[in-house]
Amino acid sequence: MRRHFYISNDLDELEAVEKELESHGVSTPHIHVLSLNDREVSQHTKLHEVEAVLRTDVVHSTEIGALIGVVGAACVLGIAHFSGWAEGPTWIPFVFLSIVILGFCTWEGGFFGIQIKNKRFARFDAELKAGKHLFFVDIESEKEQLLSDIMDRHPTLESAGEGPSVPHWFIRLQERFKHFAKVMP
Repeated sequence: MRRHFYISNDLDELEAVEKELESHGVSTPHIHVLSLNDREVSQHTKLHEVEAVLRTDVVHSTEIGALIGVVGAACVLGIAHFSGWAEGPTWIPFVFLSIVILGFCTWEGGFFGIQIKNKRFARFDAELKAGKHLFFVDIESEKEQLLSDIMDRHPTLESAGEGPSVPHWFIRLQERFKHFAKVMP
């Protein structure tokens, strides 16, 4: 799966493109609009905005914090084991300390990440600050031609390149959650 980026000034046209894609079987979690003008985007109810948490680097930074926490927790347990400190008393204080270190490092990573813009969107800062909107689609390789055909019918959308997509399983999870929320009262 690849992510295709497009730049546009016209939210009405982006809404039309999203409707076309959905009518041809591309699900909503595959389509997103990123803009600095959230109020204007929210007036177009059909457009699927990028969630606020994904505008930041919180997910990536939390993962890095968790990795650092795992290393720190392993160091605490390793020191307790090789120094012999855990032989007299129990392992409980050292296990508890390692859990605290893992949790703290993970939390700190997320805390730092929420203050940083998402690196995947950094290359579009100039366009976004100029009042344009970023439209992107995560698409499977078998639907690439469909996307190309739809975009050919909308010449005002400027192609802005490609990039890595979110994992396929994550999009499927979003689709299942949306279905679950719709079915359940």
